[in-house]
Formats: sequence, structure tokens, C-alpha cells
Amino acid sequence: MSAKLTIGFLGAGKMATALAKGFIRAGLVTAEQVMASDPSDAARAAFAKDVGAKTTTSNPSVVKFAEVIVLAVKPDQVGGVLADVREDFTRQHLLISIAAGVPLARLESALTAGARLIRVMPNTPALVGASATAFAMGASTRPEDGTLAQELFSAVGVAFQVKEALLDAVTGLSGSGPAYVYLFIEGLSDGGVAAGLPRDVATRLAAQTVLGSAKMVLETGMHPGALKDMVTSPGGTTIEGLHELEKGKLRGTVISAVRAASDKAGK
Repeated sequence: MSAKLTIGFLGAGKMATALAKGFIRAGLVTAEQVMASDPSDAARAAFAKDVGAKTTTSNPSVVKFAEVIVLAVKPDQVGGVLADVREDFTRQHLLISIAAGVPLARLESALTAGARLIRVMPNTPALVGASATAFAMGASTRPEDGTLAQELFSAVGVAFQVKEALLDAVTGLSGSGPAYVYLFIEGLSDGGVAAGLPRDVATRLAAQTVLGSAKMVLETGMHPGALKDMVTSPGGTTIEGLHELEKGKLRGTVISAVRAASDKAGK
């Protein structure tokens, strides 16, 4: 793959940089097979420094350079950027869009009928190689396009193919989810401080506890409820804490948060 694959980024921000570094680290491409465009001097300089790849201010130059194009701009910039590359975009190109909330139909209308498109919803832990990503295939994509998307985004975490109609739910869960988890970590840390721990120790303990617990779910394959029961001794400290969380309707509140974010993503 690395002998043939060329990847261009329309947008050279933090997410584009994280993805490019992940693709290179996984051996899918070399830095010489990557190029990014961005109007910001600072963004281009940071991308070039961190990735070691070429940068430009010209969007069409990226499309002429690469066959796989990652659209990594803000949603309100999508129309202008795609209009800029429309004449150079061919059926030999595959567009992978990480622009939040921009449907496949809008992407296709901005390019040409029959354009090969994949819409992707990664999340910010891609910046540390731990993204939870879902992607939906456009009508004109090929089976090998899906295989490529799976391989690319697995290089920065885990990736799942879903129907486009489910991407709003993905946005509410894993797209917005890091913020929910950060709030929970902050709450754990505050609790530790309230119980007498120094703030730095409490925060590190809280973050490591969440990390370790997540790894237990992923690596054991056990249901979270079963893992919870393993920690909960009869008449012990954990059941007292769980009782307080249940009184505060933690699970119901989290469910409501995911549904509210999913509903917002669909508007």
C-alpha cells in the first residue's frame, strides 16, 4: 500500500496533523506521500514540523498530488473548499470527509455525481492515537474504499462502518463523549480533593482509573455491569458510592446527554 497510496489534506489543523502522523506511524504512507493545504501560515508550519510533509496554500495542488483526499475543515468552510477543487476532482479520487455534520449528499452536490465519498466521525482522542471513529460509505464508493478507510482510521484508534443515518448517534456518543468523560474525571478529582488528596494526585488517580477501567472493558470483552460487580463487595465501600450515583441518576443523565447531543447533531 505505501508504495502507491498518496494522501492529501484539505486543512492542516490539529486533527489533520494527528491523522497524518497516525497513518505514517502505522506504515500506511511515508511523509513524502502526504501533502496538506491551509491558508494559515501557522497551521502549515505546525503540520510541516510535526508530520514532515509538504504543505501549500493551494487546495487544487493537493488534489493534483494525491488520490485520497481528507477534507479536514470546519463545516462552514466546506462549500468554498470543494468549489476550489471541483474541476480537479475525478473519479480516481476518494474524498474522506471529517467535517462534522456535513452529509454525503451535500458533499456530492458540491463535487460531481458519482464522486467516491466517505463521511467519517472521529473524536479528539485521535490526537493521542486513541480515537473512536465511525464512517459511512457514499453510493459510488468501492469495496476497497471501505477497506482503506477501516485501515486508515484503525491506525489512530478503533473504527466501525455504519449507515449514514447512525452518524448523528455516533456524534452524540463518541463525538461528544470525551467531554462527558472529562467532566467525570474532574468530578472524581474533586471528590478526591474533598476527601483530603492533593489536586495533582487526585487528578492523576482519577484519569488513570478511567483509563484502566476502559482497558478492562475493551480487553476482557466482559459486560461493564459484570466488571462493576467484581469491584462491589457486599456491604463494602463501593456499593455505598454506587448508591449515591444511582440517587443522582448518573446513568439516566448520561443517556439523556447522548440523546440530546445526537438530536442536536441531526438539526
